[in-house]
Amino acid sequence: MREAIECLLRTAGWCAESFSSAQAFFERQRVELAACLILDVGLPDLNGLEVQQRLIGAHTHMPIIFITGRGDVPTTVRAMKAGAAEFLTKPFEPESLVRAVATALERSRALLEEKIALRALRERHQTLSPRESEVMALVVRGQLNKQIAAELGISEITVKAHRGKMMRKMKLRSLPELVRVAVRLGLDTLKKA
Repeated sequence: MREAIECLLRTAGWCAESFSSAQAFFERQRVELAACLILDVGLPDLNGLEVQQRLIGAHTHMPIIFITGRGDVPTTVRAMKAGAAEFLTKPFEPESLVRAVATALERSRALLEEKIALRALRERHQTLSPRESEVMALVVRGQLNKQIAAELGISEITVKAHRGKMMRKMKLRSLPELVRVAVRLGLDTLKKA
């Protein structure tokens, strides 16, 4: 079955790799590419749901397509609630698997793009000086330059300078962009001190 699926995916134009066990899969070094995992519920070492939980625990955003020869409703529900992209029961039509893989790969691309964009935002945020970070937090809370100056005990001109540097380093052009970035970064800047 593993070889047949690998052949089907290669015929559809994708690079496919198969593993004889969950352990073999986990030992494979990961690269940041759009990918999905076709996973049999009944594996020789771990069951498919255990593999799914390990991937979730490792914060791996790889969509999973489950296949099984003896699916039951509780297993299907559990897999789908945990984020499975699809759950196919053997025998399934090859076209169903190809469609599921295409959808899962598109989802993976979007997740990967978001992850890369978020990493870039975090890297830019880490370039801010402590004072620029303070100014950012206060700007996001909606404080005016004169209020920030009073709170930090600096001049309004100095606040403007820090604010300008912060916006350039973060590569932002507007306050709404700054607020969206703060939310995406999960910064606690929206709460009053």
